[in-house]
Amino acid sequence: MAHDLAGLLRVAREQAPDGDVMLRVHLFGIEHADALEQVDLKQLARSAGVPESFATEIRKGMRLAAYVTLRR
Repeated sequence: MAHDLAGLLRVAREQAPDGDVMLRVHLFGIEHADALEQVDLKQLARSAGVPESFATEIRKGMRLAAYVTLRR
């Protein structure tokens, strides 16, 4: 499960337009909040090949998940 999430995080970062990387990381946290609850976010970031500081940004998205609905 964590391996799949790492791949999704890597893709989210790679596909983010210039200037929207953190936005995409927050959206990743919102979209996968339930699955991320029991995951070591720093380890997830390392596995995805992104800076460990992304763990904080993922957590922000997870916290926002209770308050927002994603539109497509």
